[in-house]
Amino acid sequence: MKTQKKAGGSSGESVWMATGSTPSFPRLQENTQADVCIVGAGIAGMSTAYMALQAGQSVIVLDDGPVGGGVTQATTAHLSNAIDDRFYRIERIHGPEGARLAAESHTAAIHRIAGIAQKEAIACDFAWVDGYLFAPPDESQDIIDRELEAAHRAGLESVRKIARAPIRDFDTGPCLLFPNQAQFHPLRYLAGLAEAIVRGGGRIFSQTHADRIEGGHPARVSAGDYTVTSQAIVVATNTPVNDLVAIHTKQAPYMTYVIGAPIPREAVAKALYWDLDDPYHYIRYADADSDPKEQGDGMLIIGGEDHKTGQATDTEERHSRLEAWARKRFPAMREVAYRWSGQVMETTDGLAFIGRNPLDKENVFIVTGDSGMGITHGAIAGVLLTDLIMGRENAWASLYDPSRISLMASAAYIGETVNMAMQYKDWLTTGDVGSEDEIQSDSGAIIRRGLSKYAVYRDAVGVTHECSAVCPHLGCIVQWNPTEKTWDCPCHGSRFDKFGEVINGPANKSLSRSAEVSQHTSKS
Repeated sequence: MKTQKKAGGSSGESVWMATGSTPSFPRLQENTQADVCIVGAGIAGMSTAYMALQAGQSVIVLDDGPVGGGVTQATTAHLSNAIDDRFYRIERIHGPEGARLAAESHTAAIHRIAGIAQKEAIACDFAWVDGYLFAPPDESQDIIDRELEAAHRAGLESVRKIARAPIRDFDTGPCLLFPNQAQFHPLRYLAGLAEAIVRGGGRIFSQTHADRIEGGHPARVSAGDYTVTSQAIVVATNTPVNDLVAIHTKQAPYMTYVIGAPIPREAVAKALYWDLDDPYHYIRYADADSDPKEQGDGMLIIGGEDHKTGQATDTEERHSRLEAWARKRFPAMREVAYRWSGQVMETTDGLAFIGRNPLDKENVFIVTGDSGMGITHGAIAGVLLTDLIMGRENAWASLYDPSRISLMASAAYIGETVNMAMQYKDWLTTGDVGSEDEIQSDSGAIIRRGLSKYAVYRDAVGVTHECSAVCPHLGCIVQWNPTEKTWDCPCHGSRFDKFGEVINGPANKSLSRSAEVSQHTSKS
């Protein structure tokens, strides 16, 4: 998976990027082999590497960026068993037993992360906290009551309804209290995990792009001039870069936005908070030691304002709307110190896809579809994929099986498929501008010339950089994201930096540069 310093191509730095780092590793420079080759060094890939090592497997991890350099560094790091898509919906789609297994697996994931942090002495600010789910003010509490009953049926009997969340200046009204949730610093955790993997004999290679992934015996991952052979491959690239269609019709990419601002410790309890608004919001408090610059304060981290990737024209307003929402509820919040964004893969049935890759060789495994719970889904993947590789039974296997088809989620599947198909209409439209002379400094636009469309970026000194606007995954026309300074595909969420280099799959190569492409200075 293409990764970089900025999260998912984000122009903003997350609080984790500012206050943590991960070890550097060399690029792959020889043919080699291992029992398991893992593509992707985020929370899912690194968790799987660690747990496979613990099971006695030799492991190699490949990433063409640094450890944690993709969407993991853009997370808000909620470790929760309060399902993002709500238990009453999970129960309707997956049945009572499916809801119970979902609760069980996410609970186990939190405890697994806690246990690893303790065993490996990882200083990652891990803390057990409560979580609070509340409805918008003056709206019906029916959904809160439905969720309470469904959570109890799923086995979370300690969840209870209380009068309000512990926020000093904002009365949430009745809310659900989910005890035994957790939070941590994701990059510090991955740094410790990387060190533990290396101590255990695992090998990690950065700046190593997986060009070709082939199952079979042996399985092969080709990266430039070199090849890793293995008995099993795990593709942990947020969205699979080895699939054209199989998974991408069952999940959809969404951009989500985050701000971080200092706040007095007494203004809000250290906890996780989620609302049921539309658009929804998710909040947490981090101690001051997550950012040494903020003496005497904690850090309030607020996310939301989601939209389908490549399908919004108001991206520059999202952080401002998030801040306006927060200031009404947290008036003690100081000046915003961090603004960033990330990408979430929402499945049509609310749970991740973890297991054997459909329509592929039996020794190729994937983890994708974080559904807003990427940290715990990543830890679940470590447990489940290790069991599958080792041939061990796992009660969660059917629930997370990537080949599953849910009739109860068919309406969502049809809706996402229609939405994706509609994006191909961009082949028929005019460009954003008539010529490159209309493009402002440090900005991009789509230009049509005859039957072709081009993605053109003008840099700060007036030089234009031109690529094909056709996403190399399945041929959608990319769109310029002015907030992130990226080219985003509205079909399946591939993202490219302003120069056309791929930074998020499912595309596994950059936007092509045609014979017509030129770089020239502005006439102005």
